[in-house]
Amino acid sequence: MGKTVKHVTKKRTTAGPNEREIVEPLLYFMKLQREMEDRIEHKLYRQGKVLGGVYTGRGQEAIGVAPALLAQPGDVLCPCHRDMGAYLVRGMKPPQILAQYMGREDGPTRGRDGNMHMGDMKLGLVSFISALAAIVPVAGGIALAMRYRGQANVVINWHGDGATSRGDWHEGLNLAAVQKLPIVYIINNNQYAYSTPLELQMPVKNVADRAVAYGMPSAIVDGNDALAVRAIAQKAIAYARAGKGPYMIECKTFRMTGHSAHDAAEYVPKKLFAEWAKRDPIVRLEKHALGKRLLTKAEIEAMRARVVAEVDEAVAWADSRPYPDPATLLDGVFEARA
Repeated sequence: MGKTVKHVTKKRTTAGPNEREIVEPLLYFMKLQREMEDRIEHKLYRQGKVLGGVYTGRGQEAIGVAPALLAQPGDVLCPCHRDMGAYLVRGMKPPQILAQYMGREDGPTRGRDGNMHMGDMKLGLVSFISALAAIVPVAGGIALAMRYRGQANVVINWHGDGATSRGDWHEGLNLAAVQKLPIVYIINNNQYAYSTPLELQMPVKNVADRAVAYGMPSAIVDGNDALAVRAIAQKAIAYARAGKGPYMIECKTFRMTGHSAHDAAEYVPKKLFAEWAKRDPIVRLEKHALGKRLLTKAEIEAMRARVVAEVDEAVAWADSRPYPDPATLLDGVFEARA
């Protein structure tokens, strides 16, 4: 059994003399995710150009972006449906993602799926599974493959608090703990599993409390503090890469929207939205950057304008692409045999 390390609350630490080099990409990719998802949810979806479920990570951008920026070549990322920032960091371009959402043939799934059901193994991105905990055993299989190949790489696996109440989540953690697999589990605790609040999901106060049963070290962090998320992710990734086994991070945050675009979230007390809006991770990082003179107001505004222009261009390109030819519907699904 692995050594049990009691979880701790990690406070933000300074990033050293090159802090601008850390803060600038954090802020850029968080802003890019926010703009992309705003365009998808509030414009394209309502224009009928995006069909099916639309799930966003508004207010949760730091959780996907910060760990992804720490990944090395050969590492494999298993993001969730609210972690678009991880896809962007890893190299999936806005036009590709928008083509995916709009069902065009130039999307990663060639128009065969919508929203974030996409991946690219050349980029080390594994598509998530709708039953979110089901990706946890998959992450274990990937980590085992890395070990067999002698790779000094890690798997970063994101999912929500609700996933931790499923059996496959526990089975996956048990395997990883017993085998000491190089996996970092990032739990996006946004307080609700669809409409079920955390206190009705589990009898423990923190998701990280569940790591103790598997002899797994864990940490609790403010998921709306990008630098704090980065600091503990850096520690966890180093731990897993050193061959010590898996590490769990619980990011405390809040879902600033319904479960999806069609959900008005009437079951959530309105005061919670107002309270958590004050802790917006993008605003907080901007204030930090300005306060430490890492970026100027003009530079932040230029970054915002750059992001908007990028998304404008990506939307126009994706909207101009064709839908897949129905004749190709079975390509890649069935093997033709004589």
